[in-house]
Amino acid sequence: MAEKNIPTVSMFRFVKNAGRILKNPLPFHKENFEKYGDVFQIHIGFGQKIIFSRDAAFAEYVLQKNQKNYQKSTIQTKDLAKYVGKGLLTAEGQHWAKQRKLIQPAFHKSHLSGLLQSVQEAIETEIDRIEPNKTLDIFPVFNDLAFQTVVKSLFSSAANQEQINRLQYITEAAQKMLVRELRQPFKLWWFRLSGEIKKHIKLTQEARQILEDIVEERKKSKKRYDDLLDMLLDARYDDGHPMEKEQLIDEILILFTAGHETTSNALTFTCELLARNPDAQEKIIREVKTAKKESQDLMEFVRSCSYTQQVIEESMRLYPPAYFIDRVNIEEDNFDGYNLPKNSSILFSCFEIHRHRNHWEEPETFNPERFLNAKNHSSYYFPFGAGPRKCIGNNFAMFEMIMAIAEVISRYKIEPKTSEIEIKPLITLKPKNAILKFQTRS
Repeated sequence: MAEKNIPTVSMFRFVKNAGRILKNPLPFHKENFEKYGDVFQIHIGFGQKIIFSRDAAFAEYVLQKNQKNYQKSTIQTKDLAKYVGKGLLTAEGQHWAKQRKLIQPAFHKSHLSGLLQSVQEAIETEIDRIEPNKTLDIFPVFNDLAFQTVVKSLFSSAANQEQINRLQYITEAAQKMLVRELRQPFKLWWFRLSGEIKKHIKLTQEARQILEDIVEERKKSKKRYDDLLDMLLDARYDDGHPMEKEQLIDEILILFTAGHETTSNALTFTCELLARNPDAQEKIIREVKTAKKESQDLMEFVRSCSYTQQVIEESMRLYPPAYFIDRVNIEEDNFDGYNLPKNSSILFSCFEIHRHRNHWEEPETFNPERFLNAKNHSSYYFPFGAGPRKCIGNNFAMFEMIMAIAEVISRYKIEPKTSEIEIKPLITLKPKNAILKFQTRS
């Protein structure tokens, strides 16, 4: 196959658009995709280029078919890792494989079923905070809900509210700092010189100390809760040894960061879409009423809510919380005529792949029924990533979201208060001004 050149966006154009890229890079990327096609690269200075793609076949090749030649970029393995440590999300190579094998059983469906009651209690407590017949920004409610769900699943009742609030503040502050570093690489010298990076690393040390205190308290108590912390403490490598303390804290910190962030975003966007689609709300309420009558336990209830799941899947198609997937090739490679020199940085836009006209009929339209057979879309739908590094908590997140949406729609009719759904792309795709009205169901 003849070699194809990857179209290049100049550094001048990149710097010229730096202000709008910092606020929201997606319109800039879309303009380039529309102008250059499904693959282009941006010259970001110092001889560095980043390849952007919305080619689903290219993503599938990198994430699955030839995944051994690709690893995560320094964005996660270095930049994010300095705040959250070397856990599953940021680890690479043998270290990652060893940790994945160790932790995977804790996220097996049979284990998760034992956590669902705690999840349901956390959901009900947070949804009780919604004031009916008033308008409110729903994101803070879901942000707290998702954080509390992770806390309850991990620690049962081991963490007090003060610790929880501090952990939440620190994980969010570190993310905001990282976004500034990534979107303004030309200011890195200032972030270092001014002590901004150092200040945030010190904050994460405080978070690690809080987690260490909770772990030590659990060990001393000798009580079992069969939560995720117990499962992680019980886990043994092939040589029979448990995780070292530092590694355990890394994994817990990753679960906090990745576990609540994406879920709170997805729940907010789902409610925003439901507010604008009352028919979908009615279908959910009918399904939930039937499932509650016929289900013996929470796992059976979750499995009965197939339409609710389709709604969430469609929401994550339109607004994927993990809206970019990054990889770097270890050795030189070639895909579809594009030569990829060793150490090429590649960013796949899930946001664009999920709205690509070649894959989706009326891609901008909210249509949950398109997920009646989700397997039809597996080659171009990546809400939890793909391949061996697919999110380990995908089942847990889906169970939690089905239960949360079922609970909200059982209690309230949702109405929108703005016409547009606004977004705020940070490390994950966040909602902005998610102002909705919740009317109590009679």
